[in-house]
Amino acid sequence: MRIHAIQTGTVAVKARQREGSGPGPLRLVNTLRDDRWTEPLPILAWVIEHPEGLVVVDTGETARTAEKGYFPSWHPYFRLGVREWVAADEEIGPQLQRLGLSPADVRWVVLTHLHTDHAGGLAHFPDSEILVSRTELRQASGALGRARGYLPNRWPHWFSPTPVDLDDGAFGPIRGTRRLTAAGDVTLLATPGHTPGHMSVAVDLHDRLVLLAGDASYTQDLMLAGVADGVTNDARTARSTLAALRALAQSRPTIYLPSHDPDSPRRLADREPAAGPEARSAPATAR
Repeated sequence: MRIHAIQTGTVAVKARQREGSGPGPLRLVNTLRDDRWTEPLPILAWVIEHPEGLVVVDTGETARTAEKGYFPSWHPYFRLGVREWVAADEEIGPQLQRLGLSPADVRWVVLTHLHTDHAGGLAHFPDSEILVSRTELRQASGALGRARGYLPNRWPHWFSPTPVDLDDGAFGPIRGTRRLTAAGDVTLLATPGHTPGHMSVAVDLHDRLVLLAGDASYTQDLMLAGVADGVTNDARTARSTLAALRALAQSRPTIYLPSHDPDSPRRLADREPAAGPEARSAPATAR
């Protein structure tokens, strides 16, 4: 197997979105009130060249975000909390082609969650089976989904994903899984917190595990520190997920790859695990 990191533009968010504070909905209020922006962060998607077929994990963002009216001006998050820069040739379709791969040959698209910077490139995959956790699909759909910060009105008209129930048992300390490949080396993991239906993807390379973590945390260090982000309404669940991911990384060499961590592509290239003698990161204080 080969795994490729694909950067589909950049995004800046409020500093408190990466490291949240406060209870429940107040975390989002504190995030939007923050006057500090992050540096431009990568919007990463992933492609796994697997013997059973190409697997894309998240589709990254679309260049259409530059169009006037693409983001709803009535929603406080899109008005106050996010800035994106995506060129047309940075979308995932052209980037796959530059790797010598065709979007039409992608067997599965796994969406860790349905926020636009992870699902904005869906239009490139009309012929693929698209997998979304059933919980996430329910959270994101319709008018309530838009109020929660999703953009279901921007999904392609043909979008009809396969709802995933994560009921195949445990994967080490992770409760809630679904095996994707017949070989059993690609597994979908329930990692709720950032959103209630968030999934991550574990790829077993035998000597190491690669964990494509979506937005389970914004960086590896924040996972190791157990710091929940500033847009979750359920910081307790987020911290529980981070504790399980940390336990997984301590139980076997695990290359931990969040979607907005600038260091993720390097750690993938260097096969650097999150814990153990080869790890460079050090935990801080949980919040």
